[in-house]
Amino acid sequence: MTDLSSQVKEKAGLAASQFQSRAGGALDYSEKSLDMIEEMLEEASRFAEQMPPKDSQSLIELMGSYVLEVAHRVHGGSFHWNEQRRQPVLVIGEPVYQVAIMTFDKVRGRLSGDKADNIPFFYGGFSARVRSAGPGTKVLYV
Repeated sequence: MTDLSSQVKEKAGLAASQFQSRAGGALDYSEKSLDMIEEMLEEASRFAEQMPPKDSQSLIELMGSYVLEVAHRVHGGSFHWNEQRRQPVLVIGEPVYQVAIMTFDKVRGRLSGDKADNIPFFYGGFSARVRSAGPGTKVLYV
């Protein structure tokens, strides 16, 4: 396991353990558990402006890593670092095709209150594309 993979897994585990009580045990790394991530981000968005930037960034990294770990457990793939956006990216299907996902920006948008950054909808589009990808497909979900 790469260092980046370990970091994503660790942060996802922290998210699951820290928020499991609030989630009523629903953070089981299933695709369905992303509904609870959405609900918690909706709640947090009401207070996001009052959060210190460090706390906000920490929440983004925890929740974003959780979404990445769900995708990794369901679809496999490998983690890479995107220097430009300063966040991990999960790449599925190499070398035949490449469907990739970055989650931190989407989580940041949802935390800021943007309902268009709906996490289950975003993930659903990504997951459907992974399932339908053919040779030569190259797409990034951000």
